[in-house]
Amino acid sequence: MRIILRYFFHIGYKGTNYQGWQRQLNAHSVQECIEKILSQFLKEDVHCIGCGRTDSGVHASQYYFHINTKKIIESKLFFPINRMLPRDIAVYEILEMQENNHAQYHATARTYNYFIHTKKNPFLNEISALYSVFLDGTKMQEAANLLIGKKDFRAYCKTPDRHNHTFCEVSKAQFYSNSKKDMFRFEITANRFLKGMIRILMQQFIEIGSRNLSLATFQHQLEEKSSPKTMKLAYPQGLYLSNIIYPFLKLKPNSDYCPLLQLEEWKAFHQDNDIHSAF
Repeated sequence: MRIILRYFFHIGYKGTNYQGWQRQLNAHSVQECIEKILSQFLKEDVHCIGCGRTDSGVHASQYYFHINTKKIIESKLFFPINRMLPRDIAVYEILEMQENNHAQYHATARTYNYFIHTKKNPFLNEISALYSVFLDGTKMQEAANLLIGKKDFRAYCKTPDRHNHTFCEVSKAQFYSNSKKDMFRFEITANRFLKGMIRILMQQFIEIGSRNLSLATFQHQLEEKSSPKTMKLAYPQGLYLSNIIYPFLKLKPNSDYCPLLQLEEWKAFHQDNDIHSAF
């Protein structure tokens, strides 16, 4: 009887050309693409278990999936696997793990970043969301501060009745901007996220930042679990899954994998209206 080995793949992908991570009928997904390549490479059927789902057009600067295989994947195979994959998917590391370590169920926290630019730039179209409006970063940060802690996010979920519960524990919700205030980054970390939650929240923040929604109304929605009158999602291309935490894996996210995270001028907004360094 041959031993079954479990490997974690640490990857990143640009989601522009894919209908999200998850394999689905009549749609081109990241999972399907990787499974096809690895099945050819390992000469056996491969099924990838991802750390989570991403929507169509959403990116991942850090993502993990695991596979079970009868083959030993040596370190020297890292390069030929990358050569076979398309240019918008990259494998950073391949890690042999204990057989009970699970890429989805054992993740204890996830971090997402959302990028906005307010001046038209053709080189940012696919990796950041264009909103040609004035945005008040301080107001958006005041709204983000309301998310911290264990809260019921039923108001900001596309399919609340499909979840066992709609509570999430948010440990970080921080806005940053560049010095010109024409680019913004929102970073959020939680133990779990609901379907559509981040993009729904981002649309609310944009409404608040452009002074079309009051902070009091947003707070009422959150506390009373009252969904926005129009359940609109922010554009997908601004969203990145950027960090996944496991109790058995201590890899830090590398900003080198995401050019927008490398901007040295990102500054954090604080409630006292002062701007401080994010790093």
